[in-house]
Amino acid sequence: MSNVLTIHGGKPLVGSVSVRGAKNLVPKAMVAALLGSKPSVIRNVPEIKDVDVVTGLLRLHGVVVEHDCDSGEIYMDPTGVKTANNAEIDAFAGDSRIPILFCGPLMHAVGAAFIPDLGGCKIGDRPIDFHLEVLRQFGAEISKEPTGTYIRAPRRLTGAKLELPYPSVGATEQVLLTAVKADGITELKGAAVEPEIHDLIHVLQKMGAVITVQTDRTIRIEGVPELGGYNHVALNDRNESASWASAALVTNGDIFVEGATQRDLTAFLNVYRKIGGDFDVRDSGIRFWRGGDTLNPLVLETDVHPGFMTDWQQPLVVALTQAQGVSIVHETVYENRFGFTDALIRMGASIQLHRECLGSVPCRFGQRNFLHSAVISGPAKLTGTNFNIPDLRGGFSHVLAALAAEGTSVATGMAVINRGYEKFFDKLEGLGADIEISEN
Repeated sequence: MSNVLTIHGGKPLVGSVSVRGAKNLVPKAMVAALLGSKPSVIRNVPEIKDVDVVTGLLRLHGVVVEHDCDSGEIYMDPTGVKTANNAEIDAFAGDSRIPILFCGPLMHAVGAAFIPDLGGCKIGDRPIDFHLEVLRQFGAEISKEPTGTYIRAPRRLTGAKLELPYPSVGATEQVLLTAVKADGITELKGAAVEPEIHDLIHVLQKMGAVITVQTDRTIRIEGVPELGGYNHVALNDRNESASWASAALVTNGDIFVEGATQRDLTAFLNVYRKIGGDFDVRDSGIRFWRGGDTLNPLVLETDVHPGFMTDWQQPLVVALTQAQGVSIVHETVYENRFGFTDALIRMGASIQLHRECLGSVPCRFGQRNFLHSAVISGPAKLTGTNFNIPDLRGGFSHVLAALAAEGTSVATGMAVINRGYEKFFDKLEGLGADIEISEN
């Protein structure tokens, strides 16, 4: 059974929502607990599907996990870590891509790991080949079989000199989680430096790791023979914060996002102000609303941190459909991220997709025949329609467009939203959305 959301649009969202720990940090910090010889505790944990998946996978591998949902605290004791049944890993992981990050910690703990076929949001190419090549550089042996991929460490892993062709967050996490207990020194050039990466480094440093982040996207890790546990409060989810900020803009509402932090949203806030939004930064969060009667068009390019994050792009595209004039958005991180615009066009949005790089600098997708630039004309009158949720941020954008549209929309496949938005339906209802929830 899955949830179906009926949305009656045209009502401003007004009120407050609270965001907790970042989806892009908490599950990875939970995996890091496997590296320790003592229990770990992570706090500020959201109730999302990715946390449930990692909890289950840790338990399959013999880790004692206690989750207090009310306080948002998870206790993990890895002292009984063991090899898990491959079929159980495959069944429990489902469409999650988290298992790839278990490889390094499990090789240190039990000498081997198994990766089932990986899923995740269909927003572009997320190959595991580079992950596997990284593990080979540390000394792992890789065997691809019909049931999945087997990774084994016939001897102790050793440090390596690595360079990423693109500052991938996942690949950087893979290196960190593997290098901290490898013999010798690992040097990673071209690393991702997102706030969630720095917070993962803070977790590992609390466990006893020695990690230096240099100014040129180089991370240097000095391997240690043993790590302890950690006690850590996860940074808040900047992507969820930006999503609710966009909701205030699109619906002409007024939303206070408790837990939103200016430090991690600097690039977003600049764009938000340019498009015609306004905000008030407070100690406990940020209030967002539309600053005037009209929204302004703009030219926008996504980029890795500290640029404008790709996860912020999709909800903001909905706002640009209501701007007075022509906007251009150049997506440089995920090549198929504009697939979500099909439903917006059916609602009445004027969006044209192009293969050319419609930005200041040609990107890596410019010669690969991907529709990765969008021209958006507005303001468009949106009307309700039926749609299926395609991916996490695109799904939020569909719901957001339906909330701003005239008439009624019906959304299926809502389970995808639960991967990254805690208590999504409750938050919508708390903001005054006119919605009905059923099952099919």
